Amino acid sequence: MSSQKRDYYEVLGVSRTADDAELKKAYRRMAMEFHPDRRPGDKEAEDKFKEAAEAYAVLSDAEKRSLYDRFGHQGPAQSGFSGGFGGIEDIFSAFADIFGGGGGFPGGGGGRRVPRGDDIETELTVAFLDAARGTKREIEIDRHSACETCKGSGAKPGTQPQRCRTCQGRGQVAHQQGFFVISTTCPQCRGAGSQISEKCGSCKGAGQVAKRATVSVTVPAGIDDGQRLRLSGQGDASSQQGGEAGDLYVLIRVQADPRFVRDGDDLWTDVPLTFAEAALGTRIEVPTPEGSEHIEVAPGTQPLSKQVLSGRGMPNVRGRGRGNLIVRFVVLVPKELSSEARELIEKLGPHLYSPRSAASTEVPDDEAPEDHHESDKGSVFDRLFRKKKK
Repeated sequence: MSSQKRDYYEVLGVSRTADDAELKKAYRRMAMEFHPDRRPGDKEAEDKFKEAAEAYAVLSDAEKRSLYDRFGHQGPAQSGFSGGFGGIEDIFSAFADIFGGGGGFPGGGGGRRVPRGDDIETELTVAFLDAARGTKREIEIDRHSACETCKGSGAKPGTQPQRCRTCQGRGQVAHQQGFFVISTTCPQCRGAGSQISEKCGSCKGAGQVAKRATVSVTVPAGIDDGQRLRLSGQGDASSQQGGEAGDLYVLIRVQADPRFVRDGDDLWTDVPLTFAEAALGTRIEVPTPEGSEHIEVAPGTQPLSKQVLSGRGMPNVRGRGRGNLIVRFVVLVPKELSSEARELIEKLGPHLYSPRSAASTEVPDDEAPEDHHESDKGSVFDRLFRKKKK
């Protein structure tokens, strides 16, 4: 790189009125293009990588940028800016938010990547109606959290982890194999990029401790048994500073409700009827997830016939409407009769048609239907019964 410094705006390829977002986008693009992991051994690319970092360090800071605009390259020195970086690792450290927490870069090959914490899983049991309507619950979980004594560093308070001399803080070491450069985890620091000389007494150098935590869980309406909820960042803390926490997965168990059977977003419920109610018709109360509702039962309702209540079923967990509630009528036949009930039924019997006798009655060809659905049998028997009465 020439000893004559280029204009910082020219280096990043932005206008002098560029905002923070434009500056960051431009620097990220250049850093990706000239990243040492992508161009190992390329001195010119390394110089451009450093040049872009210096330009971004000045222009992304409001005070330094103002001084630069007024006084040129000498201006930022008034705010303590030394005019550059000592090495590649200093750049990685200064812009950890852009480089993913270490030397690693999205799409790059070998920088240190701070590991995220482990995911954890727990179960939560909810009542059927809570699953239908949605609910919020507080649950307690055991997870590893950052040690409060050392703030997750693992080092004794008052000390700091030291940069690993073997990998120079990158967490990886490169090996030449023919034309290729292979990066592997540093055997000295095991990828941490640093080593602890004096361990924290609370966490024994681990940087995290087991801790009981209370977490709020929002259960969406319509969730089904066996589905899982993901709570981002509520899992174990990273074993290293700067790493993201893992996720918490909550496995939902929905208790059965004796009144309902679920079929997708549809619900089924059985409603008992007496023979008199089924024959004469009635108005009854049926359960729904939103409370009881009255429906009309038509005269002549057959056993196991159904009535569909549109939109009274389970909400779709993704917000796509609701299923239906299917009411199935179950006609109850008493197993025991009082003498008065038996006498009344015996008197009623001759006035009711018998399917067996109706089936044996001849029907003229012009009146006999070619095909009948099961639901049409009542009308056939009615016609046969009327013919016999004549």
